[in-house]
Amino acid sequence: MDRNHALALLDGHVHKESLRNHCLATAAIMRAAAPVMGGDPDRWELIGILHDIDFEEIDEDIDRHGEAGYAILKEAGVAEEIAEPIRRHNYMKFGDFDEPADIALTAADNISGLVIACAMVKRGKVTDVTAKSVKKKFKEKAFAAGCNRDRIRKIEAYMELPEFYGLAVGALQEIRDDIGLS
Repeated sequence: MDRNHALALLDGHVHKESLRNHCLATAAIMRAAAPVMGGDPDRWELIGILHDIDFEEIDEDIDRHGEAGYAILKEAGVAEEIAEPIRRHNYMKFGDFDEPADIALTAADNISGLVIACAMVKRGKVTDVTAKSVKKKFKEKAFAAGCNRDRIRKIEAYMELPEFYGLAVGALQEIRDDIGLS
């Protein structure tokens, strides 16, 4: 599977622009984290693109999330090495995990929302967001309250949080036009 095939598959199942942008943001962070964590950037990017492929179809039912995505992906012929991390990224259902791709996915999934929220405070300008501003907002639990800070902290097994903030900001700055930010 290549990136274009993954995007086409995503577009067939995800219709909300905000969710599509979230998937692209997560994918960009995954791609950037892979070299630091010993992963394959291309494979990790595909995992990020496809990680919420089921979310609209299951009406955001967290009890079905992951399993339904896995079924969609397997039916489409997606390799197990991509489909399985997507299945188990629902840590509320499957519990904790130790695989680098799994840790990166849940951290990227959550930090993407925090960085995008920081950009929205700056009138949609992700180019004005810095690792320092993310660090400050990370400490404010009410800010982007849906972002699970504990899942983000799991990345500390591989890098310090300020490094991850910078990596995430840089990744989203690179794709800002693709996700509707400036």
